[in-house]
Amino acid sequence: MHQADARTGTGADPSDATGTEDTLELRLTEELLALLGDGPAAPAEADASALVGSPGAWSAVTTSAGEFQLVAVEAERDLATISRWMNDPAVAAFWELAGPEPVTAAHLRRQLAGDGRSVPCLGVLDGSPMSYWEIYRADLDPLARHYPARPHDVGVHLLIGAVGNRGRGIGSLLLRAVSDLVLDNRPLCGRVVAEPDLRNTPSVSAFLSAGFRFCGEVDLPDKRAALMVRDRTHRDQL
Repeated sequence: MHQADARTGTGADPSDATGTEDTLELRLTEELLALLGDGPAAPAEADASALVGSPGAWSAVTTSAGEFQLVAVEAERDLATISRWMNDPAVAAFWELAGPEPVTAAHLRRQLAGDGRSVPCLGVLDGSPMSYWEIYRADLDPLARHYPARPHDVGVHLLIGAVGNRGRGIGSLLLRAVSDLVLDNRPLCGRVVAEPDLRNTPSVSAFLSAGFRFCGEVDLPDKRAALMVRDRTHRDQL
């Protein structure tokens, strides 16, 4: 599941697919105006706690697959592992970050040196790193140009790095756990969103099994994506 920068979509209008409850006259905050180049820069003193928070400090959760925890990425410690995962053909087909370690290093550096709108994490299951996550403010991301964004929407990107954990339902299990962590730790967030490549059928299926709903298709610069949404109000029903 590759991160999405944005361009105008030519596919189905996601606001039609989601129904009226997802349509919003978005009030552009100063943060969002700054991102889109139409307003003042975000205050220099703004910290990550006002954006995504610190996912690496969120509590571990017990799942049927074992104890799971998000751990904040440290480039020196984790680069080799994440780069190896990015060079797995099944991952590279959608993340497009295959190549020598500096390719992955540059991708991580943009987040680690950023303002906290996107936080990279390892997913650790029973003490073993087995997945890579990005928790990001979807309403402050270029993705917001392509769906009816709401303030404080949080997005997730995921790859399962350990081959033995693929195709066993673990992705769905962890997507539900992580989206629950987002909703528990970010009280202003009403929805967790994602935009997996529409061709990545196993990924789309995993989101559906994790309680996300398919809300339409969006055209992004590098892919045609499935817009997936998990609502706080329906988290106990789905």
